[in-house]
Amino acid sequence: MKMLRDWINDRTGLGDLMHEALYERIPGGSRWRYVWGSTLVFAFSTQLITGFFLWLFYSPSSQTAWESVYYIQYELSGGWLLRGLHHFMAQVMVVLLALHLMQVVIDGAYRAPREVNFWTGLLLMQVALGLSLTGYLLPWDQKGFWATKVATNLMGVVPKIGPALQQLVVGGNDYGHHTLTHFFALHAGLLPALLIGLLVIHLALFRRHGITASHPEAGPDQMFWPDQVLKDAVAALAVLCVVLALVLWPAAVRSEAFTSPGDVLGADLGAPADPASPYAAARPEWYFLFLYQFLKYFPGEAELYGAIVIPGGVLLVLFLMPFVGRWRLGHGFNVALLLALMVGIVGLTVVAVREDRADAAYREAVEQAHRDAQRAKQLARHQGIPVGGALTLLRNDPKTQGPRLFEAHGCSSCHLYEPFTHTTAQAAPASQAANGPADTASDPSATPSDQPAAEPNDGQTQPPALGAPNLYGFASREWIAALLDPAQVAGPNFFGRTKHAEGEMVDFVQETLADLDDESRQALSDAIIALSAEAHLPAQRELDQRDQQRISQGRVAIAETLGCTDCHRFHDAGELGSAPDLTGYGSREWLIGVIRNPAHERFYGENNDRMPAFGKRITDREIGLLADWLRGDWFEPDDNRPSSDEPPAEKAP
Repeated sequence: MKMLRDWINDRTGLGDLMHEALYERIPGGSRWRYVWGSTLVFAFSTQLITGFFLWLFYSPSSQTAWESVYYIQYELSGGWLLRGLHHFMAQVMVVLLALHLMQVVIDGAYRAPREVNFWTGLLLMQVALGLSLTGYLLPWDQKGFWATKVATNLMGVVPKIGPALQQLVVGGNDYGHHTLTHFFALHAGLLPALLIGLLVIHLALFRRHGITASHPEAGPDQMFWPDQVLKDAVAALAVLCVVLALVLWPAAVRSEAFTSPGDVLGADLGAPADPASPYAAARPEWYFLFLYQFLKYFPGEAELYGAIVIPGGVLLVLFLMPFVGRWRLGHGFNVALLLALMVGIVGLTVVAVREDRADAAYREAVEQAHRDAQRAKQLARHQGIPVGGALTLLRNDPKTQGPRLFEAHGCSSCHLYEPFTHTTAQAAPASQAANGPADTASDPSATPSDQPAAEPNDGQTQPPALGAPNLYGFASREWIAALLDPAQVAGPNFFGRTKHAEGEMVDFVQETLADLDDESRQALSDAIIALSAEAHLPAQRELDQRDQQRISQGRVAIAETLGCTDCHRFHDAGELGSAPDLTGYGSREWLIGVIRNPAHERFYGENNDRMPAFGKRITDREIGLLADWLRGDWFEPDDNRPSSDEPPAEKAP
């Protein structure tokens, strides 16, 4: 072995180089305060290794980036650990940079003849922050996309060259595929190469000038090996333990979609980036949050000072520290300035976090983003990612898009979509009815008049209706039972605030259905089941299959016994024109038709009450998504539908 070492050293000189590096003299002995530079080298080395393996599985395009990160996080063995190490080590590097800078300034290691070494260190800090910024976009999720857009918009503030610089970085006039490829080239190519080059220069200059002793009189000199190497190794191990703790700490709320460690461990993955769907909770990573908060104090044209002038001035002062610190008073000024800068950064970060926590709209946006992310990953896991890309997972999902379309196109300005919190006849959940016969107080097919009456609505326990029926649970047995309840039909959940409040339907329910004999009550109960069965609701599929006999009886009751066809058409009975057609009532085809044109003779005709024809306003695809959402017709694993006591989808913010 000795002969081999001698041969290698004779040909390469590596042995002499290692000896020179390891047996460097440390004035005053080894110190724990000297470990920060070594921990930074360790952290960057970890980033290079984990980044290389991530690169093996990453696909840098706007259509495949999210899919490849999803594969790494949830399908690749140990991928969640690999990605978590890379993600959190990048954040720990920022802290190590700050600690190393403070140690260098406090020890005066920036003064002659070490000025150039100090400047290369500042440049290394800028490159490391650039790596963090460019890497933030690569998962191509909503959070990273919009945070990057906020950050790069600051480039446009720079006078004259700003817009051109921004366009160069973005890769065009808009954010998209070329933005991602540009950032990937910077993150995986140019910036690492630049950092390695600067690091070599930095370490070479460090070896040339040696360690600046903080208190040389504190003890005898020691060699770098083994005393300082041991401290550096322990510090590097501590950094690794901290990063592993962050990776293993649950990073997301455990959900029904949990099937692997990637669901709750490691770095988070948001919903696929959607340029057409603004992310209201867009924020930079925590280490840039102070700058985001700082810019709030420079609105309008003053933004130039907050984004460029003042930060540029601070950076210039840092570069001038070696000249200011030549004198003892100047060194004290440098230390005080750096400490004040650190306190200001921490303070602004704390203020930003507190303001966000106090902002209800921000919290709701974060919660909505989390729900979207969980839904996208659930769909990807169970249905696979379509050829059109991960973005289509949510764009074609009624559970996600329905509430947004409901809000965006003004449906919520007239209709409520909330559980009935104040009713006279809250029917039992369909799951109860599926267990067998029940008494009329809890049977969802029971006649509304058999249910216990409630106190009149006092306007406090139920949000006021806005002029149209509450569509929560539309066409379900519970909804129809409440509609045919004499005490509810003219209430805020149905016709109470429409022009039909005193119409024939309300009169029929309040007068005819309020006084039925036992046989007619049973016929009404069957009619409720039969009418709801016309919708073919996914949540009632098993119930409808079980109650085929009652459905048949109910159809007879609708057409003959109860006289519904005096106004409504129902299959072959009745005529169109005076009231909505009950054939296929609540079905997808029926709902699409009424949304497209409620004034059609099949629906309300001339009796339509203010509802516009959305077929002239929105696309057929959007109408279909709205209809599917109202019907609760979307994918759920194992058909795990929401119960009747909770909304089938989150209310849109």
